[in-house]
Amino acid sequence: MEWPACTNEYEKLLRRMNTPRVAIDNAVCPTATLVKVDSARRHGILLDAVQVLTDLNLSIKKAYISSDGKWFMDVFHVTDQQGNKLTDESVIKYIEQSLGSIHNERTNHSNGLTALELTGTDRVGLLSEVFAVLADLQCDVVEAKVWTHNGRIASLIYVKDCDSGSTIEDSQKINRIEVRLRNILKGDNDIRSAKTTVALSVMHTERRLHQMMFADRDYERTPILKFTSDSPLVTVQNWAERGYSVVNVQCKDRIKLLFDLVCNLTDMEYVVFHATITTNGDQAYLEFYIRHKDGTPISSEPERQRVIQCLKAAVERRASEGVRLELCAEDKQGLLAEVMRIFRENALNVTRAEISTAANMATNVFYVTDAIGNTADPKIIESVRQLIGLSNLEVKELPLLWHQKEEREDQTVGGAVWLSIGSLVRRNLYNLGLIKSCS
Repeated sequence: MEWPACTNEYEKLLRRMNTPRVAIDNAVCPTATLVKVDSARRHGILLDAVQVLTDLNLSIKKAYISSDGKWFMDVFHVTDQQGNKLTDESVIKYIEQSLGSIHNERTNHSNGLTALELTGTDRVGLLSEVFAVLADLQCDVVEAKVWTHNGRIASLIYVKDCDSGSTIEDSQKINRIEVRLRNILKGDNDIRSAKTTVALSVMHTERRLHQMMFADRDYERTPILKFTSDSPLVTVQNWAERGYSVVNVQCKDRIKLLFDLVCNLTDMEYVVFHATITTNGDQAYLEFYIRHKDGTPISSEPERQRVIQCLKAAVERRASEGVRLELCAEDKQGLLAEVMRIFRENALNVTRAEISTAANMATNVFYVTDAIGNTADPKIIESVRQLIGLSNLEVKELPLLWHQKEEREDQTVGGAVWLSIGSLVRRNLYNLGLIKSCS
């Protein structure tokens, strides 16, 4: 009867004895830094390794992953956000130490903050109402991340009590927060699926957002808003001779793409035994050889379709649709509620948000569209900037559609000019008798 416990303890001992070996090499590849990890295998270790790299906003240009048997071996080709090799010794040392300790239990502490988890139906003005309620209840928003996908919203908001400056411990106040936020999220037609949870600590924020949207089954819902960005191409086939299911993903490359996919495969209880990741220009090609935790491949057509849906959703949740606006201003109580109110009154919908405060300064990023998901009118954006402060709110990134619209307008103006010149030339030739008609 004691064997299972003994086996678990033995496995833990083996893991401690086999501390991951990490090597970082800048000499082998001319365009990227090689990060090599060799370790005893366990479920979730690939996600932990990828998380270390993506938390530093490093771009993974190539990767080779193998974890057959009891061992896990990875080679990552990484660059910084500018596409350069890693040269900062402090960053290299941090990677070595973090990857070298990925077998250790790691938990996120509250750091004096209360975590609010919210899911429900997305709509214009929803975040305005959420932050207005928090301001009214004397909750100071320290950090938050908001994702939207297929008409659903998931948000993880870290708050502290304005009076105490720390975790909210009053159970009655916590209950009021939950009730009022739940009522907002329910709206008129989302009574069953809206959820509000208050916790003292959570796991990795972005991994938790994936879990929340997965639990909300956002991948099954028919998209309410249709954008023109390229959709990911996902295929799943079984390799019967080797007992693997082979997953191929082709999509636009971006930072944290590998994390998003591995996060979802891990939470769906699949194990990645082998994988190859390559990039070419702005395109990424990823191939995973997976099995269930019990060693079996995907066994049915409905399961195959579910994997395809979930991995497409994993790519799309972080897609940054709309105009990127960055707010940098002195932090004050109710700042977010005020900014969100202005967005709502100008019919701007926030599709993604990253909110943080440090040293009494608020640094926030918002991606906004118009009320039906199309590119926001530049005049409205400028009007909003005037209201919030031109120096406080800046446009940092325009969607591709905006650039294409400007190009079309330029071409239209240019074409009109050439048409006028052409008409004048034909008229002159007609007057000279060199052509029969000027039409």
